[in-house]
Amino acid sequence: MMRRLRAALARDEQGSTLLLTIFYCFLGLSLVLVVVSATSLYLERKRLFTLADGAALAGAEAWSLDTVRLDGDRLSLELDSAGVQHAVAEYLGDAAHSLEDVAVVRAASDDGQSATVTLRAVWYAPVHTELLPIAVPIEVTATARSVFH
Repeated sequence: MMRRLRAALARDEQGSTLLLTIFYCFLGLSLVLVVVSATSLYLERKRLFTLADGAALAGAEAWSLDTVRLDGDRLSLELDSAGVQHAVAEYLGDAAHSLEDVAVVRAASDDGQSATVTLRAVWYAPVHTELLPIAVPIEVTATARSVFH
């Protein structure tokens, strides 16, 4: 009787490896989708930071010769926020990028020596699933300074 019971149980377990295989395939596919999306988000943030860095550099170079003054044996300049905003808007109008919904959050010069630019964009997941969000806002800040030597 025990032999018949063991034989019956052995026959019932034949399909259990199929369920494990399906589960591990689903788990592996989910992991690949998460890694692809995380990599895409990281690269999109790097692209936005590169754009913000260029915009901050353009804003830091937005001074005129009228603002340059001689302090002892050094030349110094004075940046104004309006000039920085104008230079950043002009730079973003000319810069080629593939980012979605880029907006200037802040472009100003707090100390008169450096330009600070904050940009915001929206990242869209390359594969939309229930596990991953469809869109995520990204925001970066870059600061640049123009210096005379």
